[in-house]
Amino acid sequence: MIVPIALLSLLHGGLIRGPSALVVTTPRGESRLPVMIDPFAGPVVAAPELLAALNATVQTTGAWATVTVAHQPFRFLLGAPTYRFNDRLEPLAGAACFTRDTLFLPFQFIAEILPRVFTERFRYDADLSRLVEIGPRVAGPAPAPVPSSRLPNGLKRGHTVVVDPGHGGVDPGNPGLYFPRGITEKNVTLQIGLLLREELTGRGIGVQMTRTTDTLIDLDDRGPFCSASCDLFLSIHINSLSRHHGFTATRGFESYFLAEAKTEDAVRVEAMENEAIRYETPRADAGESGNLDFIRRDLQQNEYLRESARFAELIQEYLAGAHTGEDRGVKQAAFRVLTTARRPAVLAELGYSTNPQDGRLLTDRKSQRALAAALADAVVAYLLEYERKTGGPVDSGENRR
Repeated sequence: MIVPIALLSLLHGGLIRGPSALVVTTPRGESRLPVMIDPFAGPVVAAPELLAALNATVQTTGAWATVTVAHQPFRFLLGAPTYRFNDRLEPLAGAACFTRDTLFLPFQFIAEILPRVFTERFRYDADLSRLVEIGPRVAGPAPAPVPSSRLPNGLKRGHTVVVDPGHGGVDPGNPGLYFPRGITEKNVTLQIGLLLREELTGRGIGVQMTRTTDTLIDLDDRGPFCSASCDLFLSIHINSLSRHHGFTATRGFESYFLAEAKTEDAVRVEAMENEAIRYETPRADAGESGNLDFIRRDLQQNEYLRESARFAELIQEYLAGAHTGEDRGVKQAAFRVLTTARRPAVLAELGYSTNPQDGRLLTDRKSQRALAAALADAVVAYLLEYERKTGGPVDSGENRR
C-alpha cells in the first residue's frame, strides 16, 4: 500500500499545515473557503461550503459520512484518519470530524484525493491553493450549461480593468535594496503587472495596460486609461524605507485609495510615489496642482471613494493568502496617479524592497505569479459584488452614485 506523503509528514513531523484559504473554481463560479486547523484532525474545510462549490452531496449514517462527488461515493469514518472508496479502506493524514454540528473534511481530500481519482476533472494547484474543476469525467447528467452571457466564474462578460505598473523609463522607482543587481521597482511592477494581465484575461476580464514596456507614462496620463468602458484602476508599486535603525525589518503589503493622508506613514508613501513627477516634462498648468488642489478639483472622485475602499479591502484579503509578510491594512493618501481615474482606483504596495524576505518574494517568479493571481481574485470578488448591487458591468457612472 502506498502511504500518502501527507501521512508520512504527520507521522514524522507532527501536525500538517495547510493554506489559510482554498479557492475552488468550477464552471458554476468561484468560491474562497477558509482552511481551519483542528488540533486532532489537522487542516480541514467545512463540508457545506465545499460541497456546494463542487455540486456534491453528503449523508451521515452512524459513524460514517458519505460524500458523493460526480456520482462517486467517498465514505469517511468520523474521527478516524481513514476513508473507504471502491470497497477499499485507505489511510488519511487527518480525519473527517464534526465541530458545532458542522462536518469538516480533511484538506487532503481536496488537494490529493479528488485530483487523483478524477484525473480529467479536477486539478489542484498547490502554489495558488486552488482546486479547478476542468470538466466531467464520469458518466451521468452533465452540469447545466453556463449561460453565454456569463463566464465560468459567474461574472457577466464585458468587464475591463486598467493595470498600471508603477514608474518606468527614466523613473526607476525605488532602487530595490534587496532586489537582484540591476533590478529596480519599475522592473518588478512591470513583471507582476504583465502576469496580472494573464491572470485577468484567463478569468475572462478585459485588460488595458498603462505600459507594457520600460517606458515613462506621466502620472496624470495614467488614470485616463480608466474612463467610460473601464470598471477598475489598479496601480502596482513596491514600498521602501529610508535608512534608519531597524528599517530592514519592516515588511508586508498595504493598499491605498484616494483621500487625504491620515498617518505619518501614509504621508511618507504619498510623497515617495508623487515624487515621480520630477521625471516628467513640465506642463503649462503644473501650478494648478499644489497641495491637495489636484484632488479637490476632481470632485467626481468622491462617488468612488467607498467603492475604492472596498476594492482595497478585498485586495488585502486575497493578498494575505499569497504574501508571507504582514497585512498592513487599507490606507488613504493623495496619490496623483489615482486622481484622474474615472472609476474606483487603488494603489497597491506589494512589499518592501528594503526587506530581505519581501525582496526575495517580489522577485521570485512563482511568488510573482501567486501575487498576481491573488490580485486577480480580488478583482473578480469585487466585480461579483458590484454585479449583485447593479446587475452588470459599467456602462456609465450612474449606477455607482
